[in-house]
Amino acid sequence: MSTLIPSDLFIRNDREAAIAARAERLAASFALRAPEHDRDRSFPFANFADMKDAGYLTLTLPREYGGEEASLYEMVLSQERLARGDGSTALAVGWHLGQLMQLRLSRPWPERLFAKLCEEVVQDGALINNFSSERATGSPTRGGKPETKAVRADGGWLISGRKSYSTLSPIVRFFTLTASIEGSDTVGEFLVRQGPGVTVEETWDTLGMRATGSHDVLLERVFVPDEDTIFATGMPPKTKLPDEAGVLLHIPACYIGIAHAGRDFALRFALDHKPNSIGKPIAELPHIERQIGMMESELISARSFLYFVADRWDRQPEQREALKPELGLAKLLATNAAIRILDQAMRIVGGASLSKTLPLERMYRDVRAGLHNPPMDDAVIQMLALRALHERAVDLQ
Repeated sequence: MSTLIPSDLFIRNDREAAIAARAERLAASFALRAPEHDRDRSFPFANFADMKDAGYLTLTLPREYGGEEASLYEMVLSQERLARGDGSTALAVGWHLGQLMQLRLSRPWPERLFAKLCEEVVQDGALINNFSSERATGSPTRGGKPETKAVRADGGWLISGRKSYSTLSPIVRFFTLTASIEGSDTVGEFLVRQGPGVTVEETWDTLGMRATGSHDVLLERVFVPDEDTIFATGMPPKTKLPDEAGVLLHIPACYIGIAHAGRDFALRFALDHKPNSIGKPIAELPHIERQIGMMESELISARSFLYFVADRWDRQPEQREALKPELGLAKLLATNAAIRILDQAMRIVGGASLSKTLPLERMYRDVRAGLHNPPMDDAVIQMLALRALHERAVDLQ
């Protein structure tokens, strides 16, 4: 076996080992900056500069346009390790990487437009995200119609409205958004470049994930030319391809990565902390061993299912639509396990875990945010129930 491959059983070859090692190097630097960004809710521009220099921002781009063309498994592997340094940075860049992967697989844009985007990502480190959330509609996955409006203009569209939870807003060069087409029931999709008429209002001041830059974005008669219009009235119907769902595994990868970092901190503490009342490391105490075992059970279970689903999604493209419940379950298991792992880690460390001089309280706040990323737990549970009922009904016919 190559000396590049570490003991982590989820790393299967030299390419994956190199991808993981790069993420771990970046994470080590990010961990040093994370407390300041969390305290000040400031955007980690230096982290993104480091990722640009390391080639991280091109991880999921196609090889033909200068990218690494990472598989879903490789993106999960990399993102989980990046999140061990700073969850906010990992979650934020995950939306960029996920959208690029989705565009690479489904190619819903004119090739000229996609090629131009790839060129700017490779050459300049340009970032992209999708801004579809609005306060009035809630999560786009719930199906609410956007209040942002698109009005026909000469050679394009004028877009006006407000988008919320706009992660990466301080740094993105491009973003896609949805807008209701004036005078019709159609919801259009547009590619917008940062520029005149686009304003970032710094509204993001939250319990956790404080450095993702998920502010409100205001648009005032922003002109989008026809060549940057992805879908609008009069265009052929837009088909949602099954490839799109898998890229959301960057979300559970992030939260289980944070949990892994919290577990590692608690283990180091348990091995090093020797209260004078017992004269030995607390790791030797039965109740501490039990708490460590509970953390391991949660972590191994969630990681194993996450990597299993990612690998199956890569290897069986014809099954991707049928895998949607498993994709949702991977997120549900990872985010809820992450909360329980951090809870146990804080119990092991004790009262000191509440101190902002240690990372556990930040990690605990960060993993709570996972409950509010898509897909939501209730939607996943319903999806699993409906599939089980359908399968049983078919069996009884």
